[in-house]
Amino acid sequence: MIVIDAASPVPPFEQLRAQFARQIQDRTLAVGSRLPTIRHLAADLGLAVNTVGRAYRELEEAGLIETRGRAGSFVSAAGEEGRERARRAAADYAAVIASVGIDTGEAIRIVQAALTSGNTAPASS
Repeated sequence: MIVIDAASPVPPFEQLRAQFARQIQDRTLAVGSRLPTIRHLAADLGLAVNTVGRAYRELEEAGLIETRGRAGSFVSAAGEEGRERARRAAADYAAVIASVGIDTGEAIRIVQAALTSGNTAPASS
């Protein structure tokens, strides 16, 4: 279920994009699931068609959905590829943490700080 909070400082397109992304990542929306049409979802949520269209475009650019012309938009298998990349990155990170002797609690704090700082650029070696 998608809910848009009109009082939120987060723009509606971003609320929509984030909720769909979360549902795709936690598999509430399975690979191959058809999303509502842009016009239908815009009407249901009381949003402009362009607002919903922007959220869908960003989801497509992230590889989470694919649009098949008149057939509609569907959850992409590429979302699973992203999950696998995250698993590999986590395994690599765990190996680095173990090699430098950082304990689990500190390793988790480092990840949380990175996630909340918005610093998502890959580190240079």
